[in-house]
Amino acid sequence: MPSTIRAAVCRDFGAPLTIEDITLADPGPNEIEVTLAACAICHSDISLAEGGWGGYLPAVYGHEAAGRITRLGAGVTAYATGDTVLVTFLRNCGTCPSCHGGHPATCETGFDRLSRYTGKDGTPLEQGLGSGCFAEKVVVDTSQIVKIPGTLPMASASTLACGVITGIGAVVNTAGLRPGQSAVVIGAGGVGLNAIQGARLAGASHVIAVDMTEGKLAMAHEFGATAGVLATGEKPWRDAMDIIGRGADHVFVTVGAIQAYDTAMRYLANHGKMTMVGMPHSGQTTSYEPVIAAYTGQQMLGSKMGDVVIQRDIPWMVELYQQGRLKLDELVSATWTLDQINEAIADTRAGGAKRNVIVFE
Repeated sequence: MPSTIRAAVCRDFGAPLTIEDITLADPGPNEIEVTLAACAICHSDISLAEGGWGGYLPAVYGHEAAGRITRLGAGVTAYATGDTVLVTFLRNCGTCPSCHGGHPATCETGFDRLSRYTGKDGTPLEQGLGSGCFAEKVVVDTSQIVKIPGTLPMASASTLACGVITGIGAVVNTAGLRPGQSAVVIGAGGVGLNAIQGARLAGASHVIAVDMTEGKLAMAHEFGATAGVLATGEKPWRDAMDIIGRGADHVFVTVGAIQAYDTAMRYLANHGKMTMVGMPHSGQTTSYEPVIAAYTGQQMLGSKMGDVVIQRDIPWMVELYQQGRLKLDELVSATWTLDQINEAIADTRAGGAKRNVIVFE
């Protein structure tokens, strides 16, 4: 039977979210219902709610969550009610060329905009990114979930569903950073801190954080940065080069600020790679001199969600956390109730938080 749940609904781009009673449909074939314990606030959720990438309204956003399975759809055999899982937006078909090539994060199947949410008046609500986790419960495809130990703190675990895998995956999967190479990470927010962790785990010789504030650079050191550079300097790329002794082998742009992309290539050595992780709003552009990249052999790489395979990558990250080698608890700046979501979003937008997390239990 459909159930009534509470959710934060976006009815107008740029307006505060409203807490409403909505209807959640039963799980269909190959779907599961998850009662959520925690959902972290990602800057992508904020961009969506601002209309930065277009989209459909009314909508429920949120895509970085953890909880427990409470109902199974027809044909689901790999999971059981009571299982603790992460919920991601990485729905994939498993059969298209991208999925077969080991890149399910860029699945080529055009999934229908199927939403399991309706408002009190019966109007369909967009299930943002196929997740819609700013809600007490959610119904998603089984390809979007990963089983995790029930002993993990749910607020900390929720960060794995996007921020952690995006940052670490960009370093390990997309860029393929090798031990001894140097890395510059532009932006020391939630994703940037995890790119820093990824570079440290991968054996980088230098991990240089670049950010606008000293406070963010101090946080970056706690997560493994070997040095910090203020982006407000006249030529911060020169400061980074002075530390390394040359240009960087890798630069990771983890923020959606177009100004970061304008200068990112300047940090690179010959044959260096610039990995694009942060997503500016649609329509924003930057420019480069192609002759420089051609002459120096530099590369630009796109990285969606760290090019992760969630069933492969999340379990080893959980192991690292359990061994004390990966920081998750430290990523959670504060926990908030669903009723406080607008305050939590404002705090996230202000730039000081690593990850604010909505908790339901």
